[in-house]
Amino acid sequence: PVTYIPPEVEETESYLFQSLEKGKNFDRLCTYSVELTGNNAPKKALLKFEDAPVTPKILENIKKAGYSLPTPIQQWSIPAILHGRDLMACAQTGSGKTAAFLIPVLSLLLADNESLMKASMDLSTPSPLVVILTPTRELALQTHKEIRKFAFQTVIKSCCVYGGVSVNYQLNSMLKGVHVIVGTVGRVSDFTRNGKIDLSHVKYLILDEADRMLNMGFHDEVVALTEKCGGMRSEQRRTMLYSATFPVEIQKLAFDILNDYLFVTVGLVGQANMDIEQSILKVNKLEKKEKLKEILTEISGEKVIVFVKTKLLADSLCIQFSEELEIPMTTIHGDLSQKERELVIGHFREDRASVLCATSVAARGLDIPGVKHVINYDLPDNIDEYVHRIGRTARCGNTGKAVSFFSEPEDSELARALYTEKFTSRRNKLYQIGWKNWL
Repeated sequence: PVTYIPPEVEETESYLFQSLEKGKNFDRLCTYSVELTGNNAPKKALLKFEDAPVTPKILENIKKAGYSLPTPIQQWSIPAILHGRDLMACAQTGSGKTAAFLIPVLSLLLADNESLMKASMDLSTPSPLVVILTPTRELALQTHKEIRKFAFQTVIKSCCVYGGVSVNYQLNSMLKGVHVIVGTVGRVSDFTRNGKIDLSHVKYLILDEADRMLNMGFHDEVVALTEKCGGMRSEQRRTMLYSATFPVEIQKLAFDILNDYLFVTVGLVGQANMDIEQSILKVNKLEKKEKLKEILTEISGEKVIVFVKTKLLADSLCIQFSEELEIPMTTIHGDLSQKERELVIGHFREDRASVLCATSVAARGLDIPGVKHVINYDLPDNIDEYVHRIGRTARCGNTGKAVSFFSEPEDSELARALYTEKFTSRRNKLYQIGWKNWL
């Protein structure tokens, strides 16, 4: 059995309220077009946090976090949830989706004193009022920090559950009382299946990055957990589904689990972040390492994520270029233990390593401040994965660059789709290098 126990999390104000500096394009982010559809949809957007009917403590923590104006997804999500509606929301990466559901849900929870007291008193089996499901461990941890930030100095108790950590440690944490559980689909499913947690009292169910969950094969587990939380399309529970892309599978899931829901979209559905300058380089497979070396030398000192297909390649590139270029690099992939993953991410977050070499699965959901570049050394399998990958940069109105290598013939289909895909708008020009003799 896994025995790893993570270090105690900091609960200090200085740690929790570290905020990502808003970029020069934040004001433009607030002008993106929004479409809200559904029966009896709210007519008015939330233009100032002060106008939201949230509890004073939540509003105080919003201000401490440095939030000045709501982003478009927050402008419409917060009123919809406060009005007691189920919600399907699509917005680009880095647009403030997490706060869009945490602010109203935590405020509604604080206003429900009776339920809070009952959940705190029944310690025989953890019985949360809120369950937030994520596709990855890293996203669960990041979301948990946001919960602790917005619920700072309130009675709300939260726990984060995910694989790679001692089951007994997580269970003991929940047995001290828990109102909010955030975790990966796999670990929450395990606890539920073994009767360790009771989901029958859940009032709010949130699926974050739902498209990634389905891509990872968690459809059946998500449906089973929804059933445990009061059933499909429950009228007693509010359900929210957030996604950066909107494939057919997500549309069907929303129809199956949401009750009389509102649908909000920001910008073009599935569109890449318009603050990312995208470039595609036609590179012979044998020349990829040299091209990567050239780019890393040019941008030395800036924070970079390099995506590759295999664990072996991630390790070999890290070892080779750490020595040759004397650049502090680290790597993350599925063979690392949870303790090693957390150390790697900590080093990258704290600038002890400026380059993170990663496989797609390992880096899903990463939200690291200051990432200036994303390099697709190997192209992903589809455009949705591409949108998620490059979304690791240019967050909160900041700008970033994404460079993708493609080699013929294996990458031709996706490279052509990226070149012609409509999600790249005039403001999000896709730069092409080496295309003349190929298209």
